[in-house]
Amino acid sequence: MPLKVIQPQRLYRQIAEQLRSLISRGEFAAGTRLPAERELAKQLGVSRPSVREALIALEVEKVIEVRTGSGIYVLEPKTRQPSRKKASDTVEWGPLELMRARELVESEVAALAARNAKKADLQFIGDALQQMRDEVAKGQIPREGDEAFHNAIAQACGNEVLRDTICGYWQARHGTLFERLGDYFEDQKSWDAALIEHAAVLDAIRAHDAGAARSAMQRHLKKAHTRYSASWHRAKPS
Repeated sequence: MPLKVIQPQRLYRQIAEQLRSLISRGEFAAGTRLPAERELAKQLGVSRPSVREALIALEVEKVIEVRTGSGIYVLEPKTRQPSRKKASDTVEWGPLELMRARELVESEVAALAARNAKKADLQFIGDALQQMRDEVAKGQIPREGDEAFHNAIAQACGNEVLRDTICGYWQARHGTLFERLGDYFEDQKSWDAALIEHAAVLDAIRAHDAGAARSAMQRHLKKAHTRYSASWHRAKPS
């Protein structure tokens, strides 16, 4: 038998596998409610964000169902995803872990952009922000404008490695787990707040104030992380 390459397993995948095993063994029967996210985190000795990422992975597989305002319930086996490939077996980064990485890296990218941005760069960033505003005004989730905004800042920073890094983050942003998390916690109110935060970043870059640009981007991504980490009771109905 040929040996298989050993890959490090992300924490949320380990949590998902443990919960899946418990469900398969009947520890949590179909139709019953799982312990609350806070309780699961305590029992497993991990953070609530890691538990949330695992629950989202299991929901994508249709192992569980999140009923906002009620709880998280185990589904009947016949409703579960027939594919052998599980969501938690993919190479996706955990969405909330990704947000923390972006907070560290993109804040420095914004600072570099403030130092290096040329007139054309500022135009691209401004156009992307306007695209976001137009999308929100139409009642759309402004993901295309959001991506264009952050990529324009990365382009303006003048470092190709950092630009490619940000592109990689956005490829991950389009993953199944992140998209599902957004279904719960992205709405008009959250994007109205994000627009204000984006405008502060642009203002600092236009002023060529590296410190202000760094702080504005950190503030934006911290608040974004907080929005995605909110209580399930604040999530949109599924």
